[in-house]
Amino acid sequence: MEKKKTISEVIKVRDLVSHYGERQILNDINLTIKQGEVMVIMGGSGSGKTTLLRTMLGLNTPTNGDIELMNKSIIGLSTPELYKIRQQFGVSFQGGALFSSMSVRENIQLPLNEHTRLDQKTMDIMCRLKLEVVNLSGFENLMPAELSGGMLKRVALARAIIMDPKLLFFDEPSAGLDPVVSAELDELIVKLKNAMNMTIIVVTHELESAFRIADRITVLDQGSVLITGTVDEVKNCENERVQNLLNRRPRNENVDADEYLKRLTGSM
Repeated sequence: MEKKKTISEVIKVRDLVSHYGERQILNDINLTIKQGEVMVIMGGSGSGKTTLLRTMLGLNTPTNGDIELMNKSIIGLSTPELYKIRQQFGVSFQGGALFSSMSVRENIQLPLNEHTRLDQKTMDIMCRLKLEVVNLSGFENLMPAELSGGMLKRVALARAIIMDPKLLFFDEPSAGLDPVVSAELDELIVKLKNAMNMTIIVVTHELESAFRIADRITVLDQGSVLITGTVDEVKNCENERVQNLLNRRPRNENVDADEYLKRLTGSM
């Protein structure tokens, strides 16, 4: 009888708590992400999803808890140690974060120039290969100002995957894009997962996009995990706050008159 292969967990978040000053943003987050899956992290504005992403990237230091990337805790690592781990993942930021003074080719090749000693001819070939992957072949000499919003996102993605990372982090890939371009980018994410066996973490508030690309979804609200599950499990979740998010219903908040008056007068 053939044994089933164990799916390794490449990201483990344990009891994560995070603050900005005295304000608590993340409250006891526990989450595991498996090798080769697309994990979508979603929630309303202020739910903590971007803070969770930044903490997984090592950009934010949590108040408490631990994060393991590929079986190594990143909490408390020295700058050189964290720098080495970061070479194994790619990041595509919400606005693309391209350098306006650099061409498409120069932007994409930036990680290669920073982390390798490859010759220019090899880097040019790698750049063209990745532009083929994101359907932008022949655009390497353009400047960011000459690109549409969707093209900027694709160039940022090409840069994020130029070193064939094991993990790929996406921050709001569909933000600001029209439905057709957004759907094309969703297809590209799924294509990357299947073709390169990449583990992909996507932060988004776009429900249609999330349902299209996700293997599993984690829903955050007010810094806590409401549910982690498949698309069907999330859709069928009976939690009122999950359904409010899925059906775009406003939250019904009971306001205590005395507390409200204290807030206004600053006497709390």
